[in-house]
Amino acid sequence: MTMDYPRLGVIGGGAWGTAMAQVIASDGSDVLLWAREPEVVDAVNAINANPIFLPGVPLSSHVRATGDLAALRDCDALVVVVPAQFLRSVVAGLPVSGRPLILCAKGIEAGSRMLMSEVAAAVAPAAPVAVLSGPTFAHEVAAGHPTAITLACADEAVGLSLAERLRRPGFRPYLSQDVIGAEIGGAVKNVLAIACGVVEGAGLGQNARAALISRGFAEMTRFGLARGARAETLAGLSGLGDLVLTCSSTSSRNFSLGKGLGEGRDAAELLRDRRSVAEGAATAPVLAEAARAAGVDMPIVDAVCALLTGQATVKDVVAALLARPLKQEGR
Repeated sequence: MTMDYPRLGVIGGGAWGTAMAQVIASDGSDVLLWAREPEVVDAVNAINANPIFLPGVPLSSHVRATGDLAALRDCDALVVVVPAQFLRSVVAGLPVSGRPLILCAKGIEAGSRMLMSEVAAAVAPAAPVAVLSGPTFAHEVAAGHPTAITLACADEAVGLSLAERLRRPGFRPYLSQDVIGAEIGGAVKNVLAIACGVVEGAGLGQNARAALISRGFAEMTRFGLARGARAETLAGLSGLGDLVLTCSSTSSRNFSLGKGLGEGRDAAELLRDRRSVAEGAATAPVLAEAARAAGVDMPIVDAVCALLTGQATVKDVVAALLARPLKQEGR
């Protein structure tokens, strides 16, 4: 049995939240977009655009914006697209309870080391939770380019209904019940994308990047399996698929951050100059802590942490990774 969710709201007026609002509106559905920035609300409502976070993309007239969370009270389901470290406070402030939450943040909460679905369940226990994650650059999605993505939900009927509601000719959700696997893929790939950006910025070559993606995927898999994820989820769109995309393009905020580090720029300076969030920077130390607690070896993640904190140079971490003891591949 499927359920109808005619009125969808989107929480988060950044690039990805705006792109999701555009996807929903592409079939003529009205969608309400909540944004923290008044200038985003004004631009969406006045000129049908978000020039701050998604420049050059005309938005449907069916997308309207608000700065008031209470305006979302009549929505049947909410697409939550806020940075991972702000998810708890935003969900706690929602004007409705029990409505499905489609989580799009990719990260692990600092302090608690909780995944986003765990945070949402703790704050809004009555709300069914789904996770939307996969290889998606916002500007391509908003332009209607073909996109495939994982929608994971423990409740199969709710997941199917949400997938049907979000499905568009150029936007295809693949269903999964492995919420943990979908979340871990998205969180870990952000950190690995920083590492691949470092390879690019330091001019270490394509061989090094390919090796890092492969060995990074091994780290993702080890950690995911230790947390109860399914191997096939990690090898799917929300894991390997997203990893390949974000490790290969400066359109990725995390990759571009790593590229700056590889060029010798200071991490604090790079992060200060950004209006949009590179989630991997916040996730890296939390992921490293969680991996140690689970007894999982993640040397690439540790190397990214060392670069972000200035404890090591690119030369140092590359030398340390190459000097690690030889081992069987796949371990």
